[in-house]
Amino acid sequence: MLQSIEARTGAAIGEHWAESTRAEIDAAVQASAATADAFAATPAEHRAELLRALASALEADREELVVLADRESGLGLPRLNGELDRTTFQLRGFADVIERGDAHAFTNDAAVAAPPPAGRPHLMRVRVPIGPVAMFSASNFPFAFSVLGGDTASALAAGCPIVVKGHPAHPGLSRRTAALAQKVVAAQGLDSGVFQFVEGGSVEVGVALVKAPAIAAVAFTGSFKGGTALAKIAGERPRPIPFYGELGSVNPLVVLPAALAKNGGELASTLAASICLGAGQFCTSPGVIVVQKDAAGDGFVDALAKALKASHPHPMLSTGIRATFDRGVAKWRTSPQLRPLVDDAADAAGAPRPFLAEVLAADFIAAPALHDEVFGAAALVVRVASIDEAVEVLEAIGGSLTVTLWGAEVENDETRRLVRAATQVAGRVLFAGVPTGVAVTAAQHHGGPFPASTQPFSTSVGYAALDRFLRPVALQDAPAWLLERKGMPC
Repeated sequence: MLQSIEARTGAAIGEHWAESTRAEIDAAVQASAATADAFAATPAEHRAELLRALASALEADREELVVLADRESGLGLPRLNGELDRTTFQLRGFADVIERGDAHAFTNDAAVAAPPPAGRPHLMRVRVPIGPVAMFSASNFPFAFSVLGGDTASALAAGCPIVVKGHPAHPGLSRRTAALAQKVVAAQGLDSGVFQFVEGGSVEVGVALVKAPAIAAVAFTGSFKGGTALAKIAGERPRPIPFYGELGSVNPLVVLPAALAKNGGELASTLAASICLGAGQFCTSPGVIVVQKDAAGDGFVDALAKALKASHPHPMLSTGIRATFDRGVAKWRTSPQLRPLVDDAADAAGAPRPFLAEVLAADFIAAPALHDEVFGAAALVVRVASIDEAVEVLEAIGGSLTVTLWGAEVENDETRRLVRAATQVAGRVLFAGVPTGVAVTAAQHHGGPFPASTQPFSTSVGYAALDRFLRPVALQDAPAWLLERKGMPC
């Protein structure tokens, strides 16, 4: 059963309702499959109109949507209004991208009349939409990574119908947003199969959706455990399909002495705010802080601990997420290698308190359990004696969505080595600022080597996200009528 819950009090809101049945899931997928060919052949300008209409509908219903999102998430009206703005921005951004022709870009190689290997037939490489996409909404971004978030926008932009699974942490908002989307689809004169919605908190709902034979790809943002389980199912189907899973990461941040010499105190305050942003419920929250073991490093760590002690994160999104956070912190407390720096009891309202502990690089590297993400306002400070040790820490962590390098402005052997290591393990490398916050733009890459994501060559944020749902096809000696379509599917 599904139930809307007041995030701040835990009180139930209204009546509960049943999750989608297997028959309802199958019907949603079949509806998407039935319209997949027709939707794939729609002109880019028609899909752009759909995306812009969805953005306008969100804005028109802003007041009630944001209030409902706040009740179910506790994230606050300013944050949620900003997130809704980001959601409409990326919907309109994908509309602009496909109108420029990016979705149906093609490569045209003229025929060469000569013997092989120089000679060749006429070849045109085009991209075709892959078909119905299953999209799993995320808990921590009720708008931007949810029902009408980036995965939905990019799939629709590519010409793929979508079956959205709402997140049980904000079921009322998911339902309302889905109903809004369905009205827009109908008003655009499109088949209802273009946007389908299923819901449920049980494992069975997600498994049934991934197993549905007509689903051609899955887009997922969520936990490592849930994502890897569904990815395994996607890979073991009679016809395996791509699973684009963004699973979170520890996002190491390396503080070099050059950065501390300029403004170490200010950086400590900035970092503390990033760790606690959204109660630490960002997939890009910095969870491992690499600091040189010297006097300047000691001062920075002390300042960071002081700033975290003064921080007061708001309640977490759900009791389940809070329980997972508490278990992760409790596990860290039992580690003999760690020295707690900030470990206060929860406040009177039950909100989580930040957690910070310190560990030597050798101990961190030797303990794989310390490399796991604790989703929330918690981080480990890893003390290193050299750049070589910092590199070893990054290599031990493995795949990450981001790595941040503060103080790498001067080129030398050490900074080059550190930058090389960062680019090997991360999808995005920052040299200023903090990793929380992901710009929606053409150059963005939000992904990374496993375990950060299941498909490190793809991104779930930015306009390259639509590439996930377009499959290359070479047309050899195609007739004139097909060439005249200039990459548009027929």
